[in-house]
Amino acid sequence: MHQVEVWVGAALGCVGVAVWLTIGGHSGARRAQLLLAGGGGVGHGPPLWPRVRQWLERWRGRVGVEWWSPTVGLVLGVLGSSVLPVVAGAAGVPLVRRARLAREARRDRECRGDAVIALCGELAGEVRAGRQPGEALLRTARDSDGLGEAQAAVLAAARFGGDVPGALAGAAREPGAEGLLGLAACWQVAVDQGAGLAAGLDRLDAALRAQRDRRADLRAQLAGARATALMLAGLPVAGLLLGTALGADPLHVLLHTGPGLACLAAGVLLEGVGLWWALRIVRRAEAA
Repeated sequence: MHQVEVWVGAALGCVGVAVWLTIGGHSGARRAQLLLAGGGGVGHGPPLWPRVRQWLERWRGRVGVEWWSPTVGLVLGVLGSSVLPVVAGAAGVPLVRRARLAREARRDRECRGDAVIALCGELAGEVRAGRQPGEALLRTARDSDGLGEAQAAVLAAARFGGDVPGALAGAAREPGAEGLLGLAACWQVAVDQGAGLAAGLDRLDAALRAQRDRRADLRAQLAGARATALMLAGLPVAGLLLGTALGADPLHVLLHTGPGLACLAAGVLLEGVGLWWALRIVRRAEAA
């Protein structure tokens, strides 16, 4: 136990030294730069907490969130004097990475959908102002992210009289850009039948905004269910902390005894199945 405390103290000391070197190690150079810049009185730099937050954000950008899994496993392995948490933490890296990539893909899909809605609204305004559809598309799509990787093809079709609806349909294959199919249909109807493009774009913009608002409202209604599932998933951790606070040694029981290992295996299995089932219900509700 004394050796474990020494390891934990050394690790905390190393973290403290790294934070000091990253945050406060260059305070003298910063004050010299402020003095030479002629800024009058020399301050002590920004407060400590904003610098800590900036350091954490830089560290998070360099190290993926999935690497917290083996870190936590290593800490638990040291505290419990067992290799099982280390193995479990290493095995959790691909799972956490998959969840992170899925979250980033959903965020990109939502951002692209918002860009498509903005593109339709701006294009309707340009057409209503008297510009030709091709010229209006060139002006609005050049600075928009709604077309994604197909932006060059769409702009080329609009500039040289190509198949603009076909190019828009190709751009709509990217996740989140499905609204471009409606833009392609409006463009095709306007070209073939001479219908007003601005009126069709206004209706399309209203429909896409209503769909986005319904999705946001559904996500807000399901936030409580998702938070409840995550809270229930964290109850075993609270139980371990409570047992440690009461003077017991739950890590030793779980990692070094036969009944403890059996309970640990059953608990991890039931915890994983329950969390997967609850999140699956939430995802199916969002998809519906």
